[in-house]
Amino acid sequence: MSNPVPQVGQQAPDFKLPAAGDKTVQLSDYRGQKNVILSFHPLAWTGICAKQMQDLQDEYANLVTNNTVALGISVDSVPSKAAWAESLDVTDVEMLADFEPKGAVARLYGIYIEDKGMSERAVFVVDKEGIVQFAKVYPIKEKPDLAEILPVLEYKEG
Repeated sequence: MSNPVPQVGQQAPDFKLPAAGDKTVQLSDYRGQKNVILSFHPLAWTGICAKQMQDLQDEYANLVTNNTVALGISVDSVPSKAAWAESLDVTDVEMLADFEPKGAVARLYGIYIEDKGMSERAVFVVDKEGIVQFAKVYPIKEKPDLAEILPVLEYKEG
C-alpha cells in the first residue's frame, strides 16, 4: 500500500538510497544546504527516461546557480543505473537505486505502480527546509518539462 503523494507545502518524506560510486544519499543530508529535485523515472534504459535525465544534466550549471542538486530515482539496481548514466554521459545527476526493497521510496511518495513493478514518472522540488515546493506526477509517456520546474528554484533563491 502506497502513501499519499506529497503535496506542495508538506514536509518531504526522508529516505536513504544507494547511488552509483559506492555512495549513499539521504534526502535530509541536504537540509539547510541545498534545494533538491527528485526526478522519479520508471525504468533506466528507456527513451523518455533517458531524455528526462539528460535534460537535468543539460541544466546542471543553472542548478548549481540555484543551489540545487538533482537526484534521478528508479527501481533499477546501482550497477544498472551507473552503466546507464555513463552511456548517457550524465555525470552530475545523482543516480539513485530504489531497488531493495524494490520501490520503497516510490511507495513512500505514493507513486509506485504495483502491477508494473516501477514508479510513476514524477518530479518533486524540495527546498532547503525539506518542504515540497513543486509536485507533479506525469503521464508515463510524457517527459517532465523543466520550464515549469526551474522557476520554482529561482523563486526559492530570490
